[in-house]
Amino acid sequence: MIEIADLHVHYGRVQALASVSISVSQGQIFAVLGANGAGKTTLLRSILGLTNAKGAIRFDGADISRLSVTERVRRGIALVPEGRRLFPDFTVEENLKIGAFNRTDRAEVQRDIDEICQSFPILKERYQQRSRTLSGGEGQMLAIGRALLARPRLLLLDEPSVGLMPMAVNEIFKMIGDIPKKKAITVLLVEQNTKKALAVAQRAAVLELGRMVFEGSADIVAADPRVKEAYLGA
Repeated sequence: MIEIADLHVHYGRVQALASVSISVSQGQIFAVLGANGAGKTTLLRSILGLTNAKGAIRFDGADISRLSVTERVRRGIALVPEGRRLFPDFTVEENLKIGAFNRTDRAEVQRDIDEICQSFPILKERYQQRSRTLSGGEGQMLAIGRALLARPRLLLLDEPSVGLMPMAVNEIFKMIGDIPKKKAITVLLVEQNTKKALAVAQRAAVLELGRMVFEGSADIVAADPRVKEAYLGA
């Protein structure tokens, strides 16, 4: 699905990513773990074409390294950014429809909106409310729903649990775990809540200071003493 080889990113003289390589298979949830400043967000931004990255990025077997952001989105990549980035004075309905701005199948768009509202009933209840009135968990559901309306094949999630109450975190991770099953969408998840991320992921990698220091199945990563000590409080 997505293959990244020898990826390098600099911000001025600061190296944000150094020789990062990962491969994510179709239908997987792949978690990228690490502390603040490890390069996790830079990795997602590079996949979408928002950085001046050097290295190979292949999506469905095709090299997308030189494609524009717009073309990468058209090919089926969607990003839910940290902080959600909703339009605060737009309603839930309007925010959802923005996710489908590239689509022309209006009847199908409405069916997808109805399906999202069935999956996340609170969005139906808040349908005509402005998004600034939503709780953090409701806003994250809306941000994910908006991204799903683009009908992506690869969903990039950047720190979806940040700022949420524990109950909302549980709901969001249940939603994330269901996405590949219900939508056949591959998920690349950047997350500091290591326990939650490893509970839903099949594979995981750990970034430290822009370098990938560990990769494997989620079970193996969770059991590694270094990961336990640094990220699981063991």
